Amino acid sequence: MRPATLREVVERAREDGDWDHLLQNFLDAFYALDGHTVAQNAMIAEDPGFLGQARPDAFLGGVGEHLARRWRLPVIPSWVRHEARYLTTAMFVPDERALRNYLLCVSPVSFRPRLIFTGPDPLQRARFPYHRGVVRMPLTFPQGPEAAALFEARR
Repeated sequence: MRPATLREVVERAREDGDWDHLLQNFLDAFYALDGHTVAQNAMIAEDPGFLGQARPDAFLGGVGEHLARRWRLPVIPSWVRHEARYLTTAMFVPDERALRNYLLCVSPVSFRPRLIFTGPDPLQRARFPYHRGVVRMPLTFPQGPEAAALFEARR
């Protein structure tokens, strides 16, 4: 059974240690409720607690904030701001040296201050609601009138 809240992800991960797998299953449950902002907000509202490992604890803070921002939920939970939700050493996901400059540029605002550098839409899954669009970064940036038209289209 999929975890229904981030708190449940942490509670179950304390037992088996596989927080990433549990998080992936949680995301599937979260995306299945696409459009039900009250229900989705409830899934991330409660402080999940800590696993006692810097990287997962920081990453979960980024997840809570990112989901609230990305899906325009009514509230960004206050627990995401706890000091233990931030790293002191950078983490790259994926940890490929050749991608580091790219990840530094495209990492979402919910992860970047935590020193977690990842792709522009890092929580995509097979059940991701693709009809809402995917955040992508262009490999080249338009110039002149093309740039102005792109800017206006995204407003």
